[in-house]
Amino acid sequence: MRIGLGFDVHRLGEGDGVILGGVRITFHKKLVGHSDADALCHAIIDALLGAAALGDIGQHFPDTDPKYKGASSIELLKQVAGEVRAAGYKICNIDSVVAAEAPRLTPHRQTIQNTLAAAIGIEPSSISVKGKTAEGLGPVGTGDAICAQAIALIEEIV
Repeated sequence: MRIGLGFDVHRLGEGDGVILGGVRITFHKKLVGHSDADALCHAIIDALLGAAALGDIGQHFPDTDPKYKGASSIELLKQVAGEVRAAGYKICNIDSVVAAEAPRLTPHRQTIQNTLAAAIGIEPSSISVKGKTAEGLGPVGTGDAICAQAIALIEEIV
């Protein structure tokens, strides 16, 4: 068995919604980045790549490559899950935390888990998505950013 850790943070700018875990959440701001800036998907991608020792998100999908401009991070996650399987691993489970003052994740948690599970090819019960605040501290606490952390457990297929 192997474990990988992922982290991502994106600032918030003016917009009409954020995408987290492949799910669009109506909000008066949006996450800013080269792709759709889905911090949760990005953290999970890095966790999976790290667990399989396949590099990191920047190596696979560089922000200097115009073909990833506005890319769907859930589609990138599907691709990475396939690469992890092709490298000889079964994806066992994902545990994640999203830190944001707003929007609240609770009303969207099950949809996010289902969307991530479908993209990765595992059961929704094998994915945990937790929401936290930063208690007013730092850029997340002031509502200027959203960050996510994820841990992936994979098992070598023998």
